[in-house]
Amino acid sequence: MKIYFATDHAGFELKNILKDFVVTELGLVAEDCGAHSFNAVDDYPDFVSIAATKVAANPEEDRALVLGGSGQGEAMVANRVPGVRATVYYGGQPEIITLSREHNNANVLSLGARFVTPEEAKEVVRVWLTIQFPGDERHVRRINKF
Repeated sequence: MKIYFATDHAGFELKNILKDFVVTELGLVAEDCGAHSFNAVDDYPDFVSIAATKVAANPEEDRALVLGGSGQGEAMVANRVPGVRATVYYGGQPEIITLSREHNNANVLSLGARFVTPEEAKEVVRVWLTIQFPGDERHVRRINKF
């Protein structure tokens, strides 16, 4: 599994924290799709579309973590790429992360960087990256209707 990262200025700091966490603590391979430097006027679609396209090339194996202020727009961009199933987390009940994998086989997690702490984000990412899609027929059937 390869993990792609993408963000604009709003999630830049958290992206770097999570990328380091994924590589050093979880032992996974990561690729940074940008932004590679802080630019207060950059546009998240420029970076998120790259990460989403890479996930779409291997949607059952690879995943992406995309970040923005709320995570909403980033998920919208990612979900426009066929084969991508992006979910959003910006706080609240972490069980939603489990369900995004077990019921929807989400392969992109969009985080609202303005609403989660680095420690909360790490725990959510840890859970999301370890949950396997069980492949229940009803969920596969629904996903196929996307």
